[in-house]
Amino acid sequence: MLYTLAFVAGAAAPGPTRILFVGNSLTYAGNLPAVFAALAAENGKAVQTGLLVEGGATLTQWLDSGAVQRALAGRHYDYMVLQERGDDFACGFGPKACSDSRRALHELARVVRAHGARPILMGTYQTAPAASRNIVAAESKASRANDVPYVAISGRFNEGHERFAHADGFAKAGHPGHDPVLLEAVLLYRHLYGALPQAQGLEVRAPMFGPGGRFAPPAPPSEPLLPAVALAGGYDYSRNELAHAIELANGR
Repeated sequence: MLYTLAFVAGAAAPGPTRILFVGNSLTYAGNLPAVFAALAAENGKAVQTGLLVEGGATLTQWLDSGAVQRALAGRHYDYMVLQERGDDFACGFGPKACSDSRRALHELARVVRAHGARPILMGTYQTAPAASRNIVAAESKASRANDVPYVAISGRFNEGHERFAHADGFAKAGHPGHDPVLLEAVLLYRHLYGALPQAQGLEVRAPMFGPGGRFAPPAPPSEPLLPAVALAGGYDYSRNELAHAIELANGR
């Protein structure tokens, strides 16, 4: 069964921007929603984030299960950030998975817009140069076909891995370490606010989920789900880490 983690970070000011992140372990490893919310709050933006995730889940599963539809019916969101399983759009799991991912993006974008929210496709990554270019091209094509804004990450991930040897890059089984998650947050921040955040240290006070994170069902069902397995209760990014993420996002 696919579960939801409801997580709130950032200022609890009136009318925060509400964002639902939908994906898999690429989305929750390192807790991208929490890192983004902390980054936004540090820069004076009120953000509330939700997390709809399960390890290995595809956009097709989220669509066909009705979980996204139920989440949208239960609460208003301003944006929905969709992240596919790695390499699905590039047909890495065969032609059916490839066509399914494109169908799911099309239908999810329609559903999201019907509920007054805006979809965003968060990219995935490959470490081999040719595969990296291929996944960006495939995801970009799918996003253009459905008029869904796309946040490409693979090329910048790999550039950071080469340039900043000290960086916490890729964790177990190819999942993003802390610095790639921060880079994703910076890229999403620029997409939403049209500018880069300030280069200063960042404290994230939220569970840092690992690739094998599990999410337990709530009791009663109306309550948010709580993480059953998490790593540390937070992570502190240095000023240099944030400066490097901003430099990569800015293409320098």
